[in-house]
Amino acid sequence: MGEDMKTVGVGFYWDDLKEGDKFRTLNRTITETDIVNFISVTGMLETIFTDLSFSEHHGAIQGRVVPAALSYTVVEGLLCQSTMQTTGLALLEVTKKVKAPVFAGDTVHGEVTVESSRETSKGGRGIVITNNDIVNQKGETVITYRAVRMMAGRPKE
Repeated sequence: MGEDMKTVGVGFYWDDLKEGDKFRTLNRTITETDIVNFISVTGMLETIFTDLSFSEHHGAIQGRVVPAALSYTVVEGLLCQSTMQTTGLALLEVTKKVKAPVFAGDTVHGEVTVESSRETSKGGRGIVITNNDIVNQKGETVITYRAVRMMAGRPKE
């Protein structure tokens, strides 16, 4: 590769992000297949997720509900692909609140606001705190969470 060739897909460095910065992810529709694969691989084989008649007989929620953990990880995946590729070092803490259910066929995206960004004492990396909203196709915020991450710093020239 030539020296002038750039690599595409590299995420944000911690020092690219400033308090108040905002961005959103692409959309992702959560499908029946996503639900089945997720509950199978995680062992979340709860009746609410495995019995399609559950909501008719027992549930206060009507419809094919998506595990909140799936909705959250789908948005984290969108963030990994677009904002942290090669720059994300560690997810240190998450505080999450589920506000409304997500159903099979719903389309979600993430809306992110940077709360703070600072260099670590070791240098070359930083701590970035974000407030994240998961929003459905109706514009409803279904999950909110605060994430603390360690991210790489911009390489020195």
